[in-house]
Amino acid sequence: MAEWLVEEGIGEERALLVEGGEAIAARLHWPGGLAAGQVEDAVLAHFDPARRRGTARFANGEEALVDRLPAGSREGARLRLEVTRAAIAERGRLKRAHARPSEIATRPAPSLAEALAGEGHAARVVRRFPAGTWEELWAEAWDGEVAFASGSLLFSVTPAMTLVDIDGAAGPPTLAREAVVPLARAIRRFDLGGAVGVDFPSLASKADRRAIDEALDAALAGWPHERTAMNGFGFVQLVARLERASLLHRLALARAGAAARMLLRRAEQVDEPGALLLAANPAVTARLSEAWLAELARRTGREIRVEADAALALEACFAQAVPV
Repeated sequence: MAEWLVEEGIGEERALLVEGGEAIAARLHWPGGLAAGQVEDAVLAHFDPARRRGTARFANGEEALVDRLPAGSREGARLRLEVTRAAIAERGRLKRAHARPSEIATRPAPSLAEALAGEGHAARVVRRFPAGTWEELWAEAWDGEVAFASGSLLFSVTPAMTLVDIDGAAGPPTLAREAVVPLARAIRRFDLGGAVGVDFPSLASKADRRAIDEALDAALAGWPHERTAMNGFGFVQLVARLERASLLHRLALARAGAAARMLLRRAEQVDEPGALLLAANPAVTARLSEAWLAELARRTGREIRVEADAALALEACFAQAVPV
């Protein structure tokens, strides 16, 4: 039976839906910003009466786009808002969080376990995920590539949508058919939402295209979305609700920060006695805040040492025990 497991890490919270020892879905939350489900009083910074939309500023200084504002809203007024979507980074810009007026009691941004529970899922906080599950998923999201029997899925994050290119040596009908299940699996494991464009091999036969459409229906059953039928060039667009940044977005657009958080996770799992040495590329060590390092020392009861090494790739950071 599938079960949501949550690791409350340093600088991030991670969740895996595990079934039979395999991660079939995932979530990644970086605390500190506005998050879906948060309810707070904010100041209306800008109001467009014609569209009943505006921008509100929250206590942490972050701004959100607000829909469904009352007709008599005034700039500078305080109003209670519920966040419906977290901010999502893109190359060169940041898509603001989304919010709407609310009358319910204020509440802070939910933890990942609380957010899952609010959706009706049973979630259990654990010290460690099953061995290798997070590491495998993280590596796939970091590379933006998922291999399958006859080819690979290549993921690219763009401002318009997440694009997936299907590449391989098999014939187009075979390659397209064999990509469907790995694609559906990756979508859930990467926690993708919003617009997803999939570039299948071009299939000249309408029957072949119809077969892929039917296979997608079966593979994506249970994942709420809408999609187009495959066109003559093999392109399919999927659209799903977007509430938060996916694993793919986090690791593609904040690579040094993501690597720093992975380094802290590795450090927490060092079992040998001694001080903890954290070695990483300077871009990664620069992301290790004093608060994070203090929390690592508190959790492990060890002295923490940090070593910057420009010869290390961002993802090649490591932690090890050294003599005190």
